[in-house]
Amino acid sequence: MNRFMIIILGVTASGKGRLAFETAKRLNGEIISIDSMKVYRRMDIGTAKPPVRARREIPYHLIDIVEPSESFSVARFLSLADDAIEQIINRDKSVIAVGGTALYLKALLYGLFKGPSEDERIRKKLQKRAEDEGLEALHKKLSEIDPTAARNISINDVKRIIRALEVFELTGKPISSLQTQFENRATRHNWTIIGLRRDKEIESKRINARVKKMMNDGLLDEVESLLAEEKPLSKQARCAIGYAELIDYLNSHGSLEEAVEKIKKNTRRLAKGQRTWFKRFRDVHWLDAGEDENTEQLLSRALELVDKTT
Repeated sequence: MNRFMIIILGVTASGKGRLAFETAKRLNGEIISIDSMKVYRRMDIGTAKPPVRARREIPYHLIDIVEPSESFSVARFLSLADDAIEQIINRDKSVIAVGGTALYLKALLYGLFKGPSEDERIRKKLQKRAEDEGLEALHKKLSEIDPTAARNISINDVKRIIRALEVFELTGKPISSLQTQFENRATRHNWTIIGLRRDKEIESKRINARVKKMMNDGLLDEVESLLAEEKPLSKQARCAIGYAELIDYLNSHGSLEEAVEKIKKNTRRLAKGQRTWFKRFRDVHWLDAGEDENTEQLLSRALELVDKTT
């Protein structure tokens, strides 16, 4: 039986997860999640995890592996992903990696970008500024010195905002320019990379519909349950879109309706950043999905691409 190594990427709510599931079924594969928030247990609705029935039918890796109180790094992701790839190949099955976390995708393709060592003095200064002025002020500063990085980093992502500003202070160069140089190396595996792409207006409608469904499915209850746990949410978990906005609402910052609109707005902003990131990945075979095109039709086109490139 032929084995394949396939990455399916796309912006949030593009339908890449469903396409990956059907591809894995057809090619006798197992799925590796490339998502920085699906790693957290009990953060199910807001991270749009695949349903339990799907995970019973197809083995998934890197989902529900850490507690929401824990931090999780790209280095740990890459180590676990490499282990999963080895296990899947040893079982003579195809590797289907799917996700939209650009930093993790980049690591899977090219390895880790280490950059300069951390500087505790600079980090403390930036953390204090975040506490005094708010993350928006730091993100605005990042937009001034490195607009590319700012587009790709969520306004809630304190860890990556501080790291990008730290690198600039240490080197005088935007972190995005250093990462671009790093990405010119060859990929670590012989991947077939398929990108699922939709018109921006269609994508915005899909995002709005997904947020509405998440709220109807009980996202607010999920957030309240997480906040009630004995161990507090890690900074990384708290910054996840959908969770950060509802935590603000529960802390009496605005109405629920305003929080939901912020989730939609921040998700659209995330999608915009993902589109920018994905343009930098080489050798992506793009599938432009029509508004009425179903998963079976997309699967047929995706498998044609796999046949042509392997």
